[in-house]
Amino acid sequence: MLKGHAPCVVWFTGLPAAGKSTIANLVEERLHALGLHTCLLDGDNIRHGLNADLGFTQADRVENVRRVAEVARLMVDAGLVVLVAFISPFRAERRFARGLVAPNEFCEVFVDVPLDVAEARDPKGLYAKARRGALPNFTGIDSPYERPEHPEVSIESHRVTPEDAAQRVIAQLQRMDVARSKSLMRASKSDSSSPREGPEG
Repeated sequence: MLKGHAPCVVWFTGLPAAGKSTIANLVEERLHALGLHTCLLDGDNIRHGLNADLGFTQADRVENVRRVAEVARLMVDAGLVVLVAFISPFRAERRFARGLVAPNEFCEVFVDVPLDVAEARDPKGLYAKARRGALPNFTGIDSPYERPEHPEVSIESHRVTPEDAAQRVIAQLQRMDVARSKSLMRASKSDSSSPREGPEG
């Protein structure tokens, strides 16, 4: 444990406007409060930098996820908890991301929302543009979204608050022995390494 806690990739997937980034930000805040080292990779920010050369064809979307998965793996190798908030619409690419790290180092979070609810939210007006044909290959409209089959966490973001959703993710990370406070882990390590007193004689 390079950073004093277990590393992990927490991969948030779902339709555009499902609430992935909102929940991921809240999870990161709570992990910081526990003393964990984190990094948040958000789809919008990555597309303005690392993946600025990619468009929205199926091939480009596959490459988009591949690059982010490789970056996440490097960060896990450095001991971080990496939160990835990406639409990542295809199961094959999410399986690829999972396969880059150990089984206990990947937590898939499906932020589930009906299409009509996501479209009604539409904070950036992207669904409206896609409906007009101005954004071809838009996930949920004219490009498919493949629902996760066995995510570690499934959240219906239209039925719970972002705070409750974040707590569900934290609870799963606790079950995976990731989201424990560093002081708690130090105490546990100290207890396990102290000599045990046996009966005299």
